[in-house]
Amino acid sequence: MHPNLKRAIVITAWIAAVVGWLMYQRSTGLGTVDALQSFIDAVRGKWWALLVFVLVYAIRPLVLFPASLMTIAGGLLFGPVVGIGAAVVGSNASAMVAYWMARTLGVERSEDAEAAGLLARWSTRMREESFETIMLMRFAFLPYDLVNYAAGLLRIRPIAFLLATAIGSIPGTVSFTLAGASIESLNGDSIGLDPLVLVSSAVLFIVSVGISRVIKRREAMPLETHVPDLEPVG
Repeated sequence: MHPNLKRAIVITAWIAAVVGWLMYQRSTGLGTVDALQSFIDAVRGKWWALLVFVLVYAIRPLVLFPASLMTIAGGLLFGPVVGIGAAVVGSNASAMVAYWMARTLGVERSEDAEAAGLLARWSTRMREESFETIMLMRFAFLPYDLVNYAAGLLRIRPIAFLLATAIGSIPGTVSFTLAGASIESLNGDSIGLDPLVLVSSAVLFIVSVGISRVIKRREAMPLETHVPDLEPVG
């Protein structure tokens, strides 16, 4: 298929998804959280709920629906064990959807078009050390879709991207899924907290944030040697 035709298909699908989502919100008057709760109520207890959940999770990058909310919904719908599995599959599927969309819309690398400064160094690093850099970004809890689209536009190797995403997203996925498994509703109508599961989620999240900060400090040291000195502010 000609690259321009691929781009036209992706852009058309993207626009259709955004327009459809906006029309749905306008017609129902539901916000993001209420719309997700409505989805949960519609699929809860159905034999096909798991399949539909993964499918919806996979296409959510089209409208930039928060991945964290979908992960919480997985725990709420399926509990801690099945919910973690569903969230892992869905999140990685959504990452690849966003990656391939951005890759399709992107252009081949041009050395002359490289940006200058720190952004250029990180772009080069993402290309040359794809696995390590993407994993660092996941551990650092950078915006999920931003990393996905950036990796696609920069044409990161797909296998390295998928493996780094699958491994680096585990702490956040597990903690948010456990948080979802500890509640009964997203809109506060029925709290029903499970203290043990909620505490486990909080502990795991704090530990993962701590690990990410250690990794970021270690990774920042080599970069500092390449960044020009700046005048102090104030």
